[in-house]
Amino acid sequence: MPHRETAAVRTPRQALAAYHRAMLDKSADDLADLYAPDALHEFPFTAPGFPPRYEGREAVRTGYGAVWGASPVRIDEVRTVSSYETADPEVIVAEHVVVGRLPGCGTFTVPGLLVVRVRDGLITHVRDYMDTAALTAARG
Repeated sequence: MPHRETAAVRTPRQALAAYHRAMLDKSADDLADLYAPDALHEFPFTAPGFPPRYEGREAVRTGYGAVWGASPVRIDEVRTVSSYETADPEVIVAEHVVVGRLPGCGTFTVPGLLVVRVRDGLITHVRDYMDTAALTAARG
């Protein structure tokens, strides 16, 4: 029987990999299930139509569900540029590039940086630095 990853054993690096899988699948449920019930997800660089933060797992589920559910964007790849484990064993920092397609507009890339804190296998805090100009351009 294959080993099934659980929150109790998920490291920050494993949580980041699962986060990227949820992005690829555009699965708000899979993403939200990575978060602690009282987690905070912040967007320090806001874009039109996006809130500055999601407070709690269910806000992540609802917010990403609305955005991903309404978007015709297809995410083809989440390319990790670099990732760093920090002196704090709960924190990982990762630079990535999202490569996707928007029907009628072609391929786009959106670079970003995530600072993710994981405690007891669940994400408790994310600072999500997206390139809002690239995001806006990709959204048309």
